Amino acid sequence: MGSVATWPSTAANWLDERGKGAWIALMVIGFVFFWPVGLAILGYMIWSKRMFAGKKSIFGNGESGLGFKSSGNVAFDNYKAQTIRRLEEEQAAFDEFVKRLRESKDKAEFDQFMEERKRNASSD
Repeated sequence: MGSVATWPSTAANWLDERGKGAWIALMVIGFVFFWPVGLAILGYMIWSKRMFAGKKSIFGNGESGLGFKSSGNVAFDNYKAQTIRRLEEEQAAFDEFVKRLRESKDKAEFDQFMEERKRNASSD
């Protein structure tokens, strides 16, 4: 049986194994039952960098430069690396498209605002 002093680290390890969702669920439960507990958990998550931890790759921590485990089959690993690279390029292109789309929408809304303002000023 563990000592009383080690239970917080044991609980933190247990929650870490279950991911960020477990931490968030614990924080929500803390807020629901007694808000200072939820606030303390939120503070701990921010202080320990658990709240803003980077996304983990779905491919594991393997040997490849792209961050996935080798399957042992070189041809498949090359195919997988090329596919991932292509998907990352498509994601970057899509992100750029969405950015241009938002800028276009913002400009259209601003132009409409200025046109309405101009009409209102001329009618006064």
